[in-house]
Parts: sequence; C-alpha cells; structure tokens
Amino acid sequence: MNNYKVVEVPKSTVYGLLKENHYLKRLPRISFSFGLYKDKTLKGVCTFGSPPSKDLCTGLCGKEYKDEVLELNRLFLTNNKKNLASFFVSKCLKILHSTTIIVDYADTSANNNVNIYQATNFIYTGLSAKRRDTIGAGHSRSVKWDGENTIERPRKHRYVYFLGSKKQKKDRKKDLLYPVCNYPKGDNKNYIVVNVAPTQ
Repeated sequence: MNNYKVVEVPKSTVYGLLKENHYLKRLPRISFSFGLYKDKTLKGVCTFGSPPSKDLCTGLCGKEYKDEVLELNRLFLTNNKKNLASFFVSKCLKILHSTTIIVDYADTSANNNVNIYQATNFIYTGLSAKRRDTIGAGHSRSVKWDGENTIERPRKHRYVYFLGSKKQKKDRKKDLLYPVCNYPKGDNKNYIVVNVAPTQ
C-alpha cells in the first residue's frame, strides 16, 4: 500500500465518481469526504455524513451521544484489490480522529464487501429491522406510502465503530443499545468503472 495516499478532499471532488459509478446512483449527506490516490489519480472515495434517521442517532448509544453519530455512507474503489478497502477505511478513520460514533450499513442485496469491517475492527450489531417499501421510482422516503403495493426492503448488516480516547470508546461501547454479534460471511463485489477518475 506504499504507493497509495489518503487525503481529505472537497465534496465536489467525489460527486462525479459516486453519481456515475456507485450502485445507488445518488448522493447522500456528506460532511467529510476522502480520496484514495495512486500516482496522483483518484482511485477511491469514502464519505461520512449525518444519518438520515434521527431515531438511529438516538438508538445507537442513547440521547447523550446522539450528536456524535456519523454514517459511513459511501465507499467506492475503482479497483478493489485485496486489503485495499480496509486500508482506505482505516486511514480515513485515523484522519477523522475525533470523539465520534461511526455507523455503516452493508446492503445484503448488493453483495457488499463485509470483510473490511472485521479487518478494521468494526463491531457487528446484526441486521436492520424488517421493513416494506412502496413499489415505485425514487427513494423510499420520497415515495407516498401505498400499503397494497409494497415490497420487502432488503435488510442490511449494521456495523459500529468508536473514535476517541480509550475511556471515551469504553463509555460509548458500554452504552451501545444494539447487541454485539459474530461477523457474518459474505462475498465481495467489484464495481465497474465507466470513466477515468480525476487527478489530484
């Protein structure tokens, strides 16, 4: 990994790569964005932002820590080589280096790489709750509910990571409201890139 460099970048740097290549084809709320570079060429992006659900922020470790929650909401690599994703995420977490609770979801329907969470010491807290969505175009939060025209929403693996001092991490883990579970097994997925990544 000596030829790779991880740096914080402006949000505008990652917009094009995510919109054209990430399987969700939409942009989340982004508070922090990081680029993975090799020979000054962007090889990956990782972004963090406020979770869309306020209940999630409270439900992780209680109201006391609800303002500390960030979601790792996008991770994309142009070429997912062995150990590269975990190297990238680990570097991003070190750069963040604040008292923060990181939550991330791996979509079971998209064959997301679940091995990187174990490699970076995320805590696995099981699957998201069973829910149903109205069938239609657009995100589930923007489509009017139709109880007679629904489909079961794919469940997601939920992971949590604590940043801060040893005491801060210990306190927040003690107050974690989700159970700590064994890591699931899953296949990795490499994304197909349709354009050349920008240079630094």
